Amino acid sequence: MSEIIAEFAGRIRHAEATKTPLRLSGGGSKDFYGGPLCGEMLDTRPYAGIVSYDATELVVTARCGTPLQQIEAALAAQGQMLAFEPPHFGAGATLGGAIAAGLSGPRRAAAGAARDFVLGVKLMDGRGEVMNFGGQVMKNVAGFDVSRLMVGALGTLGLLLEVSLKVLPRPAAEATLRLEAPQGRALDLMNGWAGRPLPISATCWEAGDDGEILTLRLSGAHAAVASACGLIGGERVADAEAFWHALREQRAAFFTGDMSLWRLSLPSVAPPLDLPGAQLIEWGGSQRWLNSGAPAEIVRSAAAKSGGHATLFRGRIEARGAGAFQDLPAPLMALQKKLKLAFDPAGILNPGRMNREF
Repeated sequence: MSEIIAEFAGRIRHAEATKTPLRLSGGGSKDFYGGPLCGEMLDTRPYAGIVSYDATELVVTARCGTPLQQIEAALAAQGQMLAFEPPHFGAGATLGGAIAAGLSGPRRAAAGAARDFVLGVKLMDGRGEVMNFGGQVMKNVAGFDVSRLMVGALGTLGLLLEVSLKVLPRPAAEATLRLEAPQGRALDLMNGWAGRPLPISATCWEAGDDGEILTLRLSGAHAAVASACGLIGGERVADAEAFWHALREQRAAFFTGDMSLWRLSLPSVAPPLDLPGAQLIEWGGSQRWLNSGAPAEIVRSAAAKSGGHATLFRGRIEARGAGAFQDLPAPLMALQKKLKLAFDPAGILNPGRMNREF
C-alpha cells in the first residue's frame, strides 16, 4: 500500500506545481452532489481494505477506497452497524466518498450524523503531505477537531486516506408502524414523540396515492419496542426493511421525478412550507425533501424564513446556476477560504465542489 500512497503524493505534487485541478473520486456514486466536476480524476479505489476492526471496542478503521458494502458486511457478521446509515447511491460506493459527502440516512435523528462517528482520519493535503488527526477512541482531541472537519468537505481540503469510525450494536428488536396523518398533524406527532422516552429511530411522512402517511421505525429492546407499539398504535408494516432501504437509497417513488430535488434543513417545529411540488419529511421534521420546479430564490427564501437553509441536491440543468449550496454569510465564507488555503494552497483539490468561488 505504500506504493499507492507514493503514487497519490506524486500526482498531487505534480498537480500543485502545474496548477492542474484534480478530481478525487471513488465509486462515483455521489458525483451528482455538490458543484460541477472538474479536473483530472484521481481514483481512490486502489487504496482499499479494512485496516483494523475491534468489535469489542466498537471501532473500525478502513482505507478510503474500501467499498461500503464490505465494511457493512464485516460489521453485520458481528451484529454491529454504521449507525448513521450512510446512503450508497450505487454499488460502487466507498468509505472515503461516504465521509467526504457527509450524508446520513433515516437513523440520523436518533443516532447522530456521520461526523458524530468519526474518531480520526489520515489525510493527504494539497501539498501531498500525509497528516493524522484524532485517533480510535472518543476522547482523543485537544483543540480543534480537524478529523470531523473533513466530513462533508467533498474532498476540497484533502484526500481521505483512512478513516476510523465508532460503530454500534444492531438493535435487538425493530418494528415499523404506519399511521394516516396530514402534514401538520404529522409534524405535531413527531415533535411530541421526541419529548417522550420512545425508541423511535426513523420517521417519514409523505402524501401519495394511499393518502398522507406517517411511517416510523422503533428500535431497541424487545420490551421497549413492544410497549411503544402499543402506545402509538397504527398499522404494522411487514416489509419494513425494504421500505427504509428504498428511502435511504432514494429508490422510493418520490425520488424518481424529473423536477429538481431540494433538501431543506429546518427546525423540527417549523410549520408546513407553502411551496409548489411534492414534499417528503424525515428526521422528525428537520429534513424535508422537495420535488419542485420553483425558482431557487423562492425555495431558499422559504427555508430561510423558517430558520433553515436549502440545498439543491439533484438539480435540473437550468437550476444549477443557483449553486448546489446556499451562500454562506461573509464571516463563514472568509473562514472557509482560510481553511482551503491552509490545506490546499494551490486550490487543486475538487475545485468548485463546495463553493463556486474556489
